[in-house]
Amino acid sequence: MSAIRQKAIGGIKVGDSFTVKRTFTETDTIKFAEITRDYNPVHFDDRFAAVKKLNGRICHGLLVAGMLTEIGGQCGWLASVMNFRFKKPVYFGDTIECKLTIFEIDEKGRSRAAAVYQNQDGVIVLEADLEGILPGVAEREVLSAMVRQADPTNKF
Repeated sequence: MSAIRQKAIGGIKVGDSFTVKRTFTETDTIKFAEITRDYNPVHFDDRFAAVKKLNGRICHGLLVAGMLTEIGGQCGWLASVMNFRFKKPVYFGDTIECKLTIFEIDEKGRSRAAAVYQNQDGVIVLEADLEGILPGVAEREVLSAMVRQADPTNKF
């Protein structure tokens, strides 16, 4: 079971943070474009990327931003707000670390969090502010039962 899922079962608290890491590839961008139909040439044509003064073709911003959904999905967190600030491009082969930190939880489990994404050189490429609803006692009991039953949604 993932450490994120385990923490969710035990109950998430203010100050908890979760980190995931991923290396992005050209194949990831192609698959994302097939799903979203975002065929902006900045992702597919070196000439277009050069005119934009980039060092090459770049990954879709929302593909990279989506890293936090691994965390939210493992937690069973129901997102209601996601605000992204794209700081630097992510190129094919870049390894990005996304760290999400919970900084507020109210009595109904509504929470606020911040995420920071850094590349392999420690450069911040993306920042996000998030709001959502953490799983309550009943949801955490279901997560626990799922884990005991070989939980097919817990692949990582």
